[in-house]
Amino acid sequence: MAVEIGTLPPIGVVPEKMHAQVVRQDRYGDPSAAFVPETVSTPRIGPGEVLVAVMAAGVNYNNVWAARGYPVDQIATRQKSGEPEDFHIGGSDASGIVYAVGDGVTDWQPGDHVVVHPGVWDEADPWITAGKDQMVAPSARIWGYDTNYGAFGQFTRAQAHQLMPKAEHLSWAEAAAPTLVGTTAYRMLHGWAGNTLQDGDLVLVWGGSGGLGTQASQLVAAAGGRAIAVVSGDDRGEYAMKYGAIGYLDRRKYDHWGIPPLVDDNEGQKAWSAGARAFGKDLWTIAGGREEPAIVFEHPGAATVPTSIFLCQPGGMVVICAGTTGFDAMVDLRYHWTRQKRLQGSHGTNDAQAYAYNDLVRAGKLDPVVGRVLPFAEIPRSHAEMGRGEEVFGNTVHLVGAADPTTGRS
Repeated sequence: MAVEIGTLPPIGVVPEKMHAQVVRQDRYGDPSAAFVPETVSTPRIGPGEVLVAVMAAGVNYNNVWAARGYPVDQIATRQKSGEPEDFHIGGSDASGIVYAVGDGVTDWQPGDHVVVHPGVWDEADPWITAGKDQMVAPSARIWGYDTNYGAFGQFTRAQAHQLMPKAEHLSWAEAAAPTLVGTTAYRMLHGWAGNTLQDGDLVLVWGGSGGLGTQASQLVAAAGGRAIAVVSGDDRGEYAMKYGAIGYLDRRKYDHWGIPPLVDDNEGQKAWSAGARAFGKDLWTIAGGREEPAIVFEHPGAATVPTSIFLCQPGGMVVICAGTTGFDAMVDLRYHWTRQKRLQGSHGTNDAQAYAYNDLVRAGKLDPVVGRVLPFAEIPRSHAEMGRGEEVFGNTVHLVGAADPTTGRS
């Protein structure tokens, strides 16, 4: 029998059943209908794995995709690899309490307070045993998106290396908010040799008032850089400046977004370039001089990549982790090869990057930026709103085992 949401069994006692927000293939589409509360079997753990009672769960765009079944049908993909479940329990951010450990796990024990980072891989992967970046390995996946039994159930299954100590000064809700976006941002800014964030660097941050953007701006500021946020409205710009940005650009004031006209369309190119240059001049005003960004922190994709490549300084980097406005981005190679710019994909986190990010959180140097805390039952609503771009102030968190937003601080 499952315990009620907002409660926990005694530590170490694992119920046979649990409550979860479940996606099934016949419900793919709008997240408001794709997520449905169900009672399912509590996941079993294997060697090297840990079972965590979820106290709070964060929301990320990857489970908007999972709910839609696009661009990847995650259920079908896992079934092809031999997993039997015909459902998806998502959620790639969690704070919680260890309830059981599998064979070979020595770093954690029942009762430990933890957060979970989203990088999952096979430790025996030849890429990893050769000492290469874990997150580039063929076996690398994102927990709670590519894998089942994520944070939107009362218990979640994770690999032991994913666990990190929870910051003692944060509540369960606060601790669940930032890890996926924060570790993603850390890798984007610090993970690519030759274009890592340096003291004094100017960084353009798209989506500056959202969960990913507010973590990025704080990381830039912590490293001695200067972040300029791109937002849609003065209220969002002011919010971004609360969390590290030195200024902001309101993207609604410009109309050159999307794929530019073809190069031989002289009039179209002239109009697009005028819009991109106007955007760049306003960036210079905030920067205090004619300075291009050393790093452009990208995730919208199709609508913004042409401008990002255009604006990035020679030898600089556009680093991208998603494509929330579309995947069919266009790069004008004239600005790319002749000025020797870098377009770098970035995905997830490896262990070293996750641990470094979590150390900053535990030290109180980064704010988790909780925009709102909602009950477990509203997981469908929050994902539907995120999919429509309606909620872009910080991170959204749902309570699972925690009774209220303030518990968990010590």
